[in-house]
Amino acid sequence: MKISIQVIIDHEDGRSIVTKPVAEFRRESLVTNTLGLTLTESKLMLQNIQSELAQQQVEKHIREHRICKDCHKYQKTKGHHKMVYRTLFGKLTLKSPRFYACPCRKRDKKSISPLASVFSERISPELQFLQTKWASLVSYGMTSSILEEVLPIKSHASSIASTTHKIAERLDSEIQEVQFDYGSQNQRDKLPYPDSSFTVGIDGGYIHAREGKNRKAGWFEAIVGKSLQDEKPSKRFGFVCKYDNKPKSRLNTMLQKQGLQMNQDITFLSDGGDTVRNLQTFISPQSEHILDWFHITMKITVMRQTIKGLDKKDRDDLDERMESIKWNIWHGNVDKVLDKIESFCEEIYCEELDKRDKKHSLKKWAEEFYIYIKSNQHLIPNYAERYRHNEIISTSFVESTVNEVISKRMSKKQQMKWTKEGAHKMIQTRISTLNDELKDAFCNWYPAMAENNAGNLLIPSPHF
Repeated sequence: MKISIQVIIDHEDGRSIVTKPVAEFRRESLVTNTLGLTLTESKLMLQNIQSELAQQQVEKHIREHRICKDCHKYQKTKGHHKMVYRTLFGKLTLKSPRFYACPCRKRDKKSISPLASVFSERISPELQFLQTKWASLVSYGMTSSILEEVLPIKSHASSIASTTHKIAERLDSEIQEVQFDYGSQNQRDKLPYPDSSFTVGIDGGYIHAREGKNRKAGWFEAIVGKSLQDEKPSKRFGFVCKYDNKPKSRLNTMLQKQGLQMNQDITFLSDGGDTVRNLQTFISPQSEHILDWFHITMKITVMRQTIKGLDKKDRDDLDERMESIKWNIWHGNVDKVLDKIESFCEEIYCEELDKRDKKHSLKKWAEEFYIYIKSNQHLIPNYAERYRHNEIISTSFVESTVNEVISKRMSKKQQMKWTKEGAHKMIQTRISTLNDELKDAFCNWYPAMAENNAGNLLIPSPHF
């Protein structure tokens, strides 16, 4: 059996209908791998259809722009050059003429290129979208392999990285610096009552650093946050510390997308670090700031594990003291907690303490814990009361966000090391993908892409 596939192009302007063969297949006996199209056949067919369609579109566009719109005379040809345009279904090499501008009136340019004026970018929006989306989820090399596996194109990891960085810069440019203006209390009272409250968790993660040829540059920190809203999709944001210069505007943009009002209740939970503590201030006049219970218990757990390695005569007393400290923090008795931690430090103090002794480590962590609680004492609520009212007291939901935004793509088993710029840009594209905002951004930049995805297809009636 012989199957021939043709493309029929009707310009609908009185010109003759163009029929072009694009593929021809043979089928003999029916087996599992001959039913329908194979991947190789479908790629070849799509590539040929793309080539024929593009050629007809380009010729039509050049014909229409060959004639001056003012005096309706033909414009003389200055020359031809080749233009390469990359699409989902192959790389197109287009013959692009340049015309002398008609002298019927004064013009800004002496010559024009009809195709160059249309294709300011030499890559299709949909190809950019797929490259950016997949590169935000898997490595550049894996993205290149996937594209080549399913589409009739040749792809390179370096060009995918370049496209991803360009899109990240474009996403970043849409975040404008915000001057926070809360308005008066009277103005806020006139706003409609919000239908839900916000809970925003902020935490940090670490990424392998690379600085030039220095492969032992250590680590740098990235901040990630997640906003929860009743019965609405959650949103994420993130940035690299000491690289991003508008973190507050970034956080505010995320909240504005969720419909933030100035009379809305917001609860911020964080680990109390300087970076996140400064980030969450002045975002909303009705915000509540809470120190994450999870980070408190982690520090207490480390100390209690160290106590287990001490002599029995010290172990029971110190463990009881630590349990008392934890109980008082749980119930929000901050002043009593600080006194108890100070007393705890004095109990294990010894001038001749050997640095290899477990008590030395315990003393060091206890002193750091004292500074940590003292610096964040204004962020410590009555956790027990909040827990009884089913209110969030921990950033555990942000820990999973750190994992999906940073760890899965840039840490764990990933061998790649990152510059701050590269990591920041990857975080922006990954967050946009996870928030289901990347496609909306492309449709906003390229309105024709939105129209094509709206099902603007002419489907012929079936013949029975």
